[in-house]
Amino acid sequence: MSTLIVLLPPRDPAVPSQEWQLPDLPFVLLDKTGRTQRAGRSALALLPRAGTTVLMLAARDLLLMPATLPPLRGPKLRQALPNIVEDQLIQDPQTCHIAVDPQGLGEGRHLLAIVDRGWFRFIYEAFTAAGHRSLRAVPVTRCLPQAPVAEVAAGVDQTAEVREPVMAGAASVATSLPGVAPVLGAQVPSVVPMVAAVLGAVVQTAPALLVEGEIDSGVPRVELAIARGMQGEGFAAPADAVNATLAALAGAAPVSLYMLTEVPGNESNHATTNPARLAAHIHGASPLPFEQLARRALECRFDLCQFEFASQPWRLDRATLRRLRLPILLALAALVVAIIGANVQWLMLARKRDAINTQMTDLLLNTFPKTTVVLDAPGQMARQVQQLRVAAGELSPEDFLALADGLARSLSPLPVNGIAALDYHDHRLDVTFKPTIKVDPDFAKRLARNGLTGAIDSSTGKWTIRNGQ
Repeated sequence: MSTLIVLLPPRDPAVPSQEWQLPDLPFVLLDKTGRTQRAGRSALALLPRAGTTVLMLAARDLLLMPATLPPLRGPKLRQALPNIVEDQLIQDPQTCHIAVDPQGLGEGRHLLAIVDRGWFRFIYEAFTAAGHRSLRAVPVTRCLPQAPVAEVAAGVDQTAEVREPVMAGAASVATSLPGVAPVLGAQVPSVVPMVAAVLGAVVQTAPALLVEGEIDSGVPRVELAIARGMQGEGFAAPADAVNATLAALAGAAPVSLYMLTEVPGNESNHATTNPARLAAHIHGASPLPFEQLARRALECRFDLCQFEFASQPWRLDRATLRRLRLPILLALAALVVAIIGANVQWLMLARKRDAINTQMTDLLLNTFPKTTVVLDAPGQMARQVQQLRVAAGELSPEDFLALADGLARSLSPLPVNGIAALDYHDHRLDVTFKPTIKVDPDFAKRLARNGLTGAIDSSTGKWTIRNGQ
């Protein structure tokens, strides 16, 4: 099954929901063996289709925070989540989509991802309407490279005296998620190494809205994604202030800085997204290829599509009906053809039946002209022929003599004097054997070889012999 991985831009807080639109999106398409089939940048409607679509959600749009959850599941947990995080948010928690990381933190604590529900619904419905059925959304901070082991060990050795000024410096920087309270320094220990990545220049989702400062100064604003262990945050900052901002946030904690490279569509002559131009303002950044970022998104188990956004391939919406329109039309056409064919065949067989009945009636009337009423031509013909045989003195297979002759040929090895009584009525012969005679199991088989059928009455012990034809 192929997989499409797409990097999403952050929501522009200055653009109202009525004017939301998605620019050309960088993507990579992997086949079922994990090999790259295509990579590029395309509009949403022109993205290639795949069995699974993985969306990397911008760090600026997400608030990741740990919380202690009650032992609830399903709809009850969804109803309780806004009450758990309402003290940490400025905006109404009912307007936020809250996803729970399946990997627990211990002692009933889980990592929560909070995103504006309107923006997340806009993205989800846009991709669903474009024909992408199986959707997954992961935080882009979970796709960043992990901190080296040496830096993790160095971070653990930090003392409490070093943590306090770092916490104070980190608290001065807030996330740019609209309506969300800053929780950077208060909930992220400074001893945790920090991994930061420059994901390119800020992408405008509304071309008519431009930041005047960017035009005047000529310094582009870049997207920063920061991961501290399981948690992460993101914001936009001028390119020449990235190193100073990260130093203030990290304090004494080790920092690994990366810059996203090899992004499809970032040509060297593009003034805004040119990696060389961004590198002139940012120092000490290691390259992070876009394909490496995308492949790490496949390893992330934190799917933000939960609750009402959970993937439901069986749901019939407009996109599904549009895709299934041809198979449905073919099925309906096949059903109509089958119904018409069955009716035509029934009419042909009905005509053939009427023709055969007419032939049998004509044969009966021609053979027996005195027949006045024809109800069952085959039965009436058989009775008339039987009457002719009786009138001519021929034995019928159901007569006493014919049944008795067949019984006599079937008795051996039973003795002839072993019969106590014979009773003939209604074209059948009732045979009663003497109590001392035991009928062998092959008696019924011998009757069948002579054209007779025999059955024993368990209550009376009598055998009933009939003509087998």
